Amino acid sequence: MSLSGGRTPETSVGRSPEIERRDFLKAAGAGAAALALPGWGMASRRPNIIFVLADDLGYGDLGSYGQERIRTPRLDAMAAEGMRFTDHYAGSTVCAPSRCVLMTGLHTGHCRVRGNARVPLEPGDLTVAEVLRDAGYATGLVGKWGLGEEGSTGMPTRQGFDEFFGYLNQRHAHNYYPDFLYRNEKRVPLENVMPEGSKEGHGVAREKKQYSHDLFIDEALGFVKRHKSRPFFLYLALTIPHANNEAGGKGMEVPSFESYENEEWPDPQKGHAAMITRMDRDVGRLLDTLDELGIGDDTVVFFSSDNGPHREGGAKPDFFRSNGALRGIKRDLYEGGIRVPLIARWPGRIEPGSVSRHASAFQDFMPTMAELAGGRVPGKIDGISMKPTLLGQPDRQKKHDYLYWEFHERGSKQAVRTGRWKGVRFIGRESMELYDLETDPGEKNDLAAGFPDVAARIGTCLAKARTENEHWRLKARK
Repeated sequence: MSLSGGRTPETSVGRSPEIERRDFLKAAGAGAAALALPGWGMASRRPNIIFVLADDLGYGDLGSYGQERIRTPRLDAMAAEGMRFTDHYAGSTVCAPSRCVLMTGLHTGHCRVRGNARVPLEPGDLTVAEVLRDAGYATGLVGKWGLGEEGSTGMPTRQGFDEFFGYLNQRHAHNYYPDFLYRNEKRVPLENVMPEGSKEGHGVAREKKQYSHDLFIDEALGFVKRHKSRPFFLYLALTIPHANNEAGGKGMEVPSFESYENEEWPDPQKGHAAMITRMDRDVGRLLDTLDELGIGDDTVVFFSSDNGPHREGGAKPDFFRSNGALRGIKRDLYEGGIRVPLIARWPGRIEPGSVSRHASAFQDFMPTMAELAGGRVPGKIDGISMKPTLLGQPDRQKKHDYLYWEFHERGSKQAVRTGRWKGVRFIGRESMELYDLETDPGEKNDLAAGFPDVAARIGTCLAKARTENEHWRLKARK
């Protein structure tokens, strides 16, 4: 395998990305048509697919992952009803690149968006929404996008989604009480009132009437009900528990502290817990709706987070041990910044109460969803389908040679996981850090000096795992 998912960029030399994309979609459409032929029998068995993405939820923020103070009964029940992954990774340590990896199946050494700058997806980029739409699925995005501004080529409706309701820009998404959201490509006014002179909807509302998260849940339930009779893909990209960074120490915006009101905690921690419990309740409402509609057994639901926990808006990740026993938080390439919860539920197909240690990452979802949908798995991506793991066939599961990340903020840094080993490199430093995740998941003991052969092998991975990107180049911190 030449790269983490078998992608070989050199094979695309001389071909336009847009031509390759059209070729794939044409083939995918033909495959979907074949599935619908009389007697083929697959069309009726293709599952609905829902991917719920939390925002800045830490590895240790759920009860099923060791949380003891924040109550998450519905997500814990979802883990008991399905599969819990212990070694799953986000696409990046901040939101936009992580979501780009999720949508395109390319890790941050190859995908277009590698940081939170406003760089849109382009027509040549192939998304999981396009793959599933061309396989006959209704596709909807509710919540936060972050991969294309108003009028750009990266808008969701220009990247495979039939329906979109939510935020386009991640800074706008800081505000839980915005004065507008987007429906498809148009702004939809809300009842919230922003201060005079506020730009692009971000900031802190002076009149708070409509909480965006609640609107997203209602929209998601409506999407499921409208499309219950055909295969659908719903990407529910929630903003909880991200902070409103512009609100200072009052950034954990939530309508009430609910059951945490009387806890002797600082208000930001009450808000953090209330946000997560509110999300937990609403994921439960979604699962209940599937069962009430009689499509629970026909729907595979994934739940994860875009990166590790934050220290913004008054939040203190140590208060709840939000990263569990892991080192680092959001913006770090240590485990606490990129290792995230992943729960998968599919009644009758995924074994209840199962736990997987398979090392996987966001780039794996495009091939996984394509294979579950009975469509063609795209080539030239970094992901590997997790379908065998989900269906209890770990002996058939292909594994990554390595997983790769890069991040560019205050200098560049890279990380690789290969088997039990993890390497972290800061551009501009001569040495690379090396950790044995099997014995030291908290990355406390740097073993680079004692295992120079392993460090050298990871160094080779770091060198070959990326292609150049005009917006994000490797550079030392100034």
